[in-house]
Amino acid sequence: MEVTEEDVGSRQVHTDCQRVLLETECFSEPGANIDLGMQPEIEKEELHEELAKLEEEISALRQTLIAKEKHLVEIKQKMGITPLNEIKHNLSKSWHDMQTSVIYKKTQETFNNTGQKASAAINNVSSTLTKKLGDMKNSTTFKSFEERMETTVSSLKCKVGGVPANSGGSFEDVLNSAANASVQESSLGYRHTEDFGPF
Repeated sequence: MEVTEEDVGSRQVHTDCQRVLLETECFSEPGANIDLGMQPEIEKEELHEELAKLEEEISALRQTLIAKEKHLVEIKQKMGITPLNEIKHNLSKSWHDMQTSVIYKKTQETFNNTGQKASAAINNVSSTLTKKLGDMKNSTTFKSFEERMETTVSSLKCKVGGVPANSGGSFEDVLNSAANASVQESSLGYRHTEDFGPF
């Protein structure tokens, strides 16, 4: 096959067209610039305009939000709702929600059961101690100790209060007589120090 000048020229045109088509396709994808010199400037201007527009919208939304918050405060004031009342209401609601929760109910049941068991154990210990003390009081050892104490109290009465040993009386009587004797001695001792003058 013989290649003519016309064939070479048409191939050249065909190759040039393919190159132009490829370049156009590459730059026509999103984010690609066809005209590298002018496109970034136009795009920057558009982005600046969009940025300014968004900032204006945000500012307008903030102003709207502030106005609505002020209106909300006014309505609450008219209704008599103060910040303190809101806090109380929120705490009350939270407390109620907590009390109705499953975990709180289970914990409360556990504490109740533990309290009942502890109360029963304390009652059991108390009755056991009472019984043991009663048994001990009726024992021969305790009775012997009680008799010795009575003898000691009687002899103390004789020595301290000058009360005869067989006069009887309680331990409280002995303490009272000892206290009276002590008061008498201290008042006598005070008088003696007055006679000698200040130290």
